[in-house]
Amino acid sequence: MEGKNDSKTNKKCSSKTRHGFYYQNQQYQTYPALLPPPFPLPPTTSLQLTTAIPPLIPQSHTYGSKTHLQDPWRQKPRRATPSETHVLVFPATKAPDGLRRITSSPNRVDNKVMAAVPLDRCQKPASNSQALVTTRRPDSGGTDGLLIPLLANHFLVRFDPSQQIFHYDVEISPHPSKEIARIIKRKLVEDNPDVFLGTVPAFDGRRNLYSPVEFQDDKLELFVSLLIPTAKSMLVGDSGIPQKQTHKLFRVNIKLASKLDGQDLSNYLSKEEESVRLPQDYLHALDVVLRESPSEKCIAVGRSLYSSSMGGIEDIGGGAVGLRGFFQSLRPTQQGLALNVDFSVTAFHESIGIIQYLQKRCDFLRDLSQRKMRGLAGEEKKEVEKALKNIRVFVCHRDTDQRYKVYSLTDETTENLWFRDRDGKDLRLVDYFKDHYNHDIQFRNLPCLQMSRSKPCYLPMELCVVCEGQKFLGKLSNDQTARILKMGCQRPRARKAIIDGVVGGAVGPTSGHHTTEFKLHISREMTQLYGRVLQPPKLKLGDGGQVTDLIPTRHDRQWNLLDSHVVEGARIERWALISFGGSAEQHSWVSKFINHLCHRCEQLGIFLNKSTVVRPHFEQIQVLNNVSVLESKLRKIHESASSKLQLLICIMEKKHRGYADLKRIAETSIGVVSQCCLYSNLTKMTSQFLANLALKINAKVGGCTVALYNAFPCQIPRLFGDDEPVIFMGADVTHPHPLDDFSPSIAAVVGSMNWPTSNKYISRMRSQTHRKEIIEDLSEMVGELLDDFYQGVNKLPKRILFFRDGVSETQFHKVLQEELQAIRAACSRFPTYKPTITFAVVQKRHHTRLFPNETMASVGPSFDKNIPPGTIVDTVLTHPKEFDFYLCSHWGMKGTSRPTHYHILWDENCFTSDELQKLVHNLCYTFMRCTKPVSLVPPAYYAHLAAYRGRLYLERLDSAAISGNTLFRAAPPHVVPLPKLSDNVKKLMFYC
Repeated sequence: MEGKNDSKTNKKCSSKTRHGFYYQNQQYQTYPALLPPPFPLPPTTSLQLTTAIPPLIPQSHTYGSKTHLQDPWRQKPRRATPSETHVLVFPATKAPDGLRRITSSPNRVDNKVMAAVPLDRCQKPASNSQALVTTRRPDSGGTDGLLIPLLANHFLVRFDPSQQIFHYDVEISPHPSKEIARIIKRKLVEDNPDVFLGTVPAFDGRRNLYSPVEFQDDKLELFVSLLIPTAKSMLVGDSGIPQKQTHKLFRVNIKLASKLDGQDLSNYLSKEEESVRLPQDYLHALDVVLRESPSEKCIAVGRSLYSSSMGGIEDIGGGAVGLRGFFQSLRPTQQGLALNVDFSVTAFHESIGIIQYLQKRCDFLRDLSQRKMRGLAGEEKKEVEKALKNIRVFVCHRDTDQRYKVYSLTDETTENLWFRDRDGKDLRLVDYFKDHYNHDIQFRNLPCLQMSRSKPCYLPMELCVVCEGQKFLGKLSNDQTARILKMGCQRPRARKAIIDGVVGGAVGPTSGHHTTEFKLHISREMTQLYGRVLQPPKLKLGDGGQVTDLIPTRHDRQWNLLDSHVVEGARIERWALISFGGSAEQHSWVSKFINHLCHRCEQLGIFLNKSTVVRPHFEQIQVLNNVSVLESKLRKIHESASSKLQLLICIMEKKHRGYADLKRIAETSIGVVSQCCLYSNLTKMTSQFLANLALKINAKVGGCTVALYNAFPCQIPRLFGDDEPVIFMGADVTHPHPLDDFSPSIAAVVGSMNWPTSNKYISRMRSQTHRKEIIEDLSEMVGELLDDFYQGVNKLPKRILFFRDGVSETQFHKVLQEELQAIRAACSRFPTYKPTITFAVVQKRHHTRLFPNETMASVGPSFDKNIPPGTIVDTVLTHPKEFDFYLCSHWGMKGTSRPTHYHILWDENCFTSDELQKLVHNLCYTFMRCTKPVSLVPPAYYAHLAAYRGRLYLERLDSAAISGNTLFRAAPPHVVPLPKLSDNVKKLMFYC
């Protein structure tokens, strides 16, 4: 797959072009690469729906081989004048037997199959005031690789473009909860069929009502009397009979807000009119329609819906339960409108009394029911307050439908709480509950729950019950996380069966009658398509080993270093070891560990001195609890090495919160990279464990594991040259825990420093405004990385490839507008410097899943396996107009593989689909920490690791370091700056 010799490079490049079909890691009869042939669409209903779906094969697609597409791009494309149209037309080649080629379609002007590639497609730099437009797809998709039949969890949705949707604004008084609002809407429709003209509108539970017909009146005022279940009616008394219910009157005002036309969506999906924007209002209305029936039967959390009917409720410990459900979302794709449905699992608060909840949530309160006179110490109270903050509860001592949200705990215990009633009389709280409700408070030494910030509203804990259906927002423990992951870990065949069951099941999107009302038809079959499997690149290893280059040929694309050296082994002369905790027997393993690690490093071509500069230090685990003592211990070791320590290995008895302090002190105060491991891993000291440790150490101190045999100028000679350096950048922002409304967000940017190898990345990190996604100091960080690049390469990069992680689709435009301008501002610091920029968003948190199509894979046995590494999809499922693709570069060992979604927002470098896909795929083989391709392009992966390291710097154990209450605030939080990195480590991959 490597490119041919080019005048820009003196390196020899191997050239291999392979086309054909991919079945169970075997290559079958070779043919020119094809995009997906059409599959029979599900039969339409009797509603005479007008499909708004283009053919599965892009109209401009060519059935030519890769070489037909490459040659015209060898020359730099010139800009077309307004009066010119440059189109390259290639003849179609014969399609292989068994695959039907489209010879005509309603959207084609003739029966010819050809590719139209406009040469003038590069984006020009935009001025500050000019609005940026997301780049369009440069061609009809890539052609490299072997074809593989796939299924995707996208279900085709047919709609009638002539169907208007009438949007009504709904105001309910008094304002009810979302659940009660749905009951009100349902009763309104049942009691007033004439008003609603016999239709069943869709309602989002807030203010938006969507109807397939226009009501006779634009404004309606209706009244509903509901029998509201009270808190006590949910509980069963001694007689086993539920308590009484109460009637409540609601006023409902309905007003016509807008009329939505489906023709705009049809025009957008047809791709005939480039200027048509996606009609978000109509798409949102359809989304509400398809969620109407599931929302009445499930617990809605974001775009996911959860139900105990999908496998029951599982206790995961700590006051939390796991619930299975499904995600659904409408997406405009190349095949038309599609419903993305996926299996989902999340944690909820267990609906039990607050006392029982705290016994499960807090280890120090497990015996609370037996020790009713127990109080809370200072730190214990903080833990309880943190656990209960923002949880909704109901009370069980009186009849009420009211729900309360916990704001804080009272300063006084329940025993000592007094309040003033409406008559101005001071009452003791325990006496009040005895006199009014005949209830003796049992847990008098516990504080009460405070339900309001401004006025006193006290509720004793023992009278409160956690409301059902609340997503668990606390940080899950390691054990809870493992149980949730186990619930959600489904092999491809099982996951596919669950998704198919949802779509046609009793709680899924097709379970109600709304699809018929709005003239929608949802296919019950997953989308069938063809992907392509890219071949692995040839890798370069160290010269000292028996094997100096290889192509990973295993099914999982892993390779081993048993007979090989890393491509660049570091030389570590001065290093030390410190131990925290551990038994005397475990301490005795340390000398053996040092010998084995040094030997394994030697086998890998890494020099690790067999003698530490000082004898290993053995400290108690408690040292990690004291920041000042820990820093003095580490500084003493560093000074004993004449302040020239290259590496500090730390062995811990167990995982400890002091790990964050250790990293911060080592990398900011002292200036040494560290590598931590656990004593539990020293028991066996396997070759794999030692190799993994050695690779991480080598990367941190300046070495590198592997490189591409053919450097990038050889792979993409049209764009890259040895004397025209390129920098790969990655950026990510991590936000604090959902319950933390104080801590700043952390932004990190990394950049490659060693063109043309491009596998060493240094980082810059900044703290910024709480939960702000746009990187505030991006211009400064990019400028610093460009400075470092110039120092290393003696040139500024001609091209910048920027991979941005962690951005949702709703933020694409804002991120592009602000961050692209910030990058340009950084470049403007250098006179006359104007590099071309490609800006791509990298998404892992999506719900598109790809499955092997067992019905199409007629050759060879069928296994419940994941799709192979290198699987790429850039048709059918992707955006109708914009430049994006799905790439599964890794092998999924557990569960179902999740491909990474790459969406190119801006491209001044004029990449073709094949060029950029090959570049990203090959980069995934250069990750430092392992000998296999990773799921995320390394610049984005490293940025994520660097941002996580910056987060650790703020997680300090000494509370005096960060003043203020981390739970509650009345003003915007102050941004705590990150400590400055030591000069000794700032140019190393210490975060790796």
